[in-house]
Amino acid sequence: MFLGALVDAGVSPQTLEETVAALGIGARLEISRVLRSGISATKVDVWVDGEKDLPREAYGEQKQQRPESHEASHAEQQPHDHSHPSPGQASRASASATLEHQHSHGRGLTEIRSILSAASVSTGAKKTAIAIFEALGQAEAQIHNTPLATVHFHEVGAVDAMVDIVCAAVGAEALGVDEIICSPLNVGGGMVSCAHGTFPVPAPATVELLKDALVYSSGLEAELVTPTGAAIVKTLASRFSAFPEMKIARSGYGAGTRDFPGHPNVVRLTIGETGSSALAANTASDKISVLEANLDDLNPQVFGYVMDQLLDQGALDVFGMPVQMKKNRPGMVLTVLSRPQDVGKFTQIIFAETTTLGVRQREETRRTLARRWESVATPWGEVRIKVASMNGTITNYAPEYEDCRRIAAEHHVPLKRVMGEAVEAYLRFNGKEKGDSSPA
Repeated sequence: MFLGALVDAGVSPQTLEETVAALGIGARLEISRVLRSGISATKVDVWVDGEKDLPREAYGEQKQQRPESHEASHAEQQPHDHSHPSPGQASRASASATLEHQHSHGRGLTEIRSILSAASVSTGAKKTAIAIFEALGQAEAQIHNTPLATVHFHEVGAVDAMVDIVCAAVGAEALGVDEIICSPLNVGGGMVSCAHGTFPVPAPATVELLKDALVYSSGLEAELVTPTGAAIVKTLASRFSAFPEMKIARSGYGAGTRDFPGHPNVVRLTIGETGSSALAANTASDKISVLEANLDDLNPQVFGYVMDQLLDQGALDVFGMPVQMKKNRPGMVLTVLSRPQDVGKFTQIIFAETTTLGVRQREETRRTLARRWESVATPWGEVRIKVASMNGTITNYAPEYEDCRRIAAEHHVPLKRVMGEAVEAYLRFNGKEKGDSSPA
């Protein structure tokens, strides 16, 4: 659906077709115009070995029916032919069997990286595509309690989904926008058949990928966001929010396979410019709630515990500042930065866990840089790097502390060495010298 929206919004179909050809995995695109609940949209289908990509519920139904239909067709067309296949026929049968095997068992991250490395696709798009695969792999590893290196992408390893991910990365780059913002996602409902069984919608990997995202369900009994789609939007979108203030330049609609009565099964991509000031154009803005409480009689050990509890429950930030309070008592101001919808939860925690008799609250506007995660390899394992950018230019990067702390403890290596190696690996991967940009 995202590929259709890209084409409808102005990305050249030739760009996506050339990307598919560059992968060399035997796929092609079919682009058509369709209606979905009265909305005209662009539909991009992926064809592999004469078969069209389908939603995984439909693919599972077709796969169950395929042995019977194949057997009936064989009986009708060649009832008495028991001759051996020619070498050419055997070769085609082998290729078909190989493709079916890949569709069923998927590819590992190493094989996917190898395919992308050999493809004539821009370095930026390759990094984005790999980041999407890694995001999905980390979610699958978390759900199934397995190392990332052993994860095989059941749906994503299939040729059609490889095309979706790599074309999404190339198409997003071709848009030439500074930031992608995603509105709340309608995840659907009901049950869906996956490689590991039948699960409630949204699927476990989708839930894992959409942590911190704004989601809802309209009650439609269908899977509206797949793990692959969730990985794409998680990687490409800098944030999730309501429709931002902007001057609309153009828009595009991408169609899904199914046509639900009264529910347009489309993705809309709207492109435009935000406010006139340079800061507004290059940074994101959102509303946050600030909670504060003065504490002069709380055990310092409890103060640290409360901070941990608030962060674990999803606070954007928590910090304390020493102050001199009435009667010259030394005290602390506890400050919590929160999403507006979480104010009640954090207020309850502050009252329950501290000695305060009151909590102050105010609303503030926060501006943030676009940010994303990249993973780099160190001698002791992978470390995530948080990368911040403004107007497409990287301004800050920093290794994830928790990743470095875990590696340092597991391998008995100084923490500062792990962090240094992670930064060096990031700079090497991006072809930068140490002075090119500033670590956070």
